[in-house]
Amino acid sequence: GTYPGDNTRDGHFANVRSKGLGSQHLLSLPREHGNSASGTFGYLGGRLTIPGTGVSLLVPHGAIPQGKFYEMYLVLNKAESALLPSEGTQTVLSPAVTCGPTGLLLCRPVVLTIPHCADVASSDWIYQLKTQSHQGNWEEVVTLDEETLNTPCYCQLEAKSCHVLLDQLGTYVFVGESYSRSAIKRLQLAIFAPTVCTSLEYSLKVYCLEDTPDALKVTSPCEAGMGCFCFPKLLELVARCCLEIMRLLLSSSTGPSFCRHYMGGSAAGGWVFSLLYVGSALVPGLHFSPKSCGCKNSTELKTGWVAPLKSAARACELCLGPYAFKIPLSIRQKICNSLDAPNSRGNDWRLLAQKLSMDRYLNYFATKASPTGVLLDLWEAQHQDDGDLNTLASALEEMGKSEMLVVMATEGDC
Repeated sequence: GTYPGDNTRDGHFANVRSKGLGSQHLLSLPREHGNSASGTFGYLGGRLTIPGTGVSLLVPHGAIPQGKFYEMYLVLNKAESALLPSEGTQTVLSPAVTCGPTGLLLCRPVVLTIPHCADVASSDWIYQLKTQSHQGNWEEVVTLDEETLNTPCYCQLEAKSCHVLLDQLGTYVFVGESYSRSAIKRLQLAIFAPTVCTSLEYSLKVYCLEDTPDALKVTSPCEAGMGCFCFPKLLELVARCCLEIMRLLLSSSTGPSFCRHYMGGSAAGGWVFSLLYVGSALVPGLHFSPKSCGCKNSTELKTGWVAPLKSAARACELCLGPYAFKIPLSIRQKICNSLDAPNSRGNDWRLLAQKLSMDRYLNYFATKASPTGVLLDLWEAQHQDDGDLNTLASALEEMGKSEMLVVMATEGDC
């Protein structure tokens, strides 16, 4: 139950192993450099991030019993090793992420954030969170908008990510099922070029990937001897060629079959462009070698194109205690004390959920000891990048909770 060198007064721990996955229960997990992270957490909580992937785990203050310390981890699973679910017209919208270890006693939900590639502006998706059992089978955890009192989690869907409140750690993936041809799945182009070119022929390798940050991390290591370069006019030409080819394939009799097998976003196959210098002009010639990816409903997907490669800024992998949160603990406790108890005026935690657009299924929060606290945990996960307290202050002001604004102004940086 103890960890050597702890300093709970200052809210951080000495000798924390943030890089190595040294615990015995981690040894059997497949992992590659840059696709996993771990750290030791105590009562004060913290945040664990796999940099450049959009994947993170928020461990709220009080989620771990006082006096206990857990080594927790995140692993980004490659599609081919995770045996991603594929049923009927469902398609995978996110990476498969393992957070663990399983079986931990948690006093309040943690928040797992995973990126997705669905166009949420299109209402023609049925979203589902699935988990992988010990036998390797994928099982439904929740279908969004079909929650019941027995649903063990809550999903907050945003434009490019999904925040999941979890009481049980494990392996999770976000999937979607389209019920019309207007459901949209975002894709991106990844274009690689050789670092050295010794002839007049210049070859570029082009991948059609799901539009999530992790897709590039999985692809890049496969490109030995190739790098990413920014040649705007050249990449624009390649992107235009790809788009026209995809349009032809989608409109032809064989196109849907090709797309069904290729557009899932695997790094195994790719298109190779040969570009010949003829005078001052570039003449592209296309060669492609698609490989099966098992994307069931790709014929219903519209595409968005992104070139050149995106670059992700490296984030802090492990942040512990108060440094991991945007809302100071003293302010957080005062907000919870003010809003947890329902009142006749209605300006309690339920109105806060409405103001923060977290009111899709209020019964989930109603079952918690501090509904306001869980809402604020979700807010922390949403705003981990910007940390802008103004959105929270505006919600409280609209609720008529001016006394909370005074607290925020005097005790924290708003």
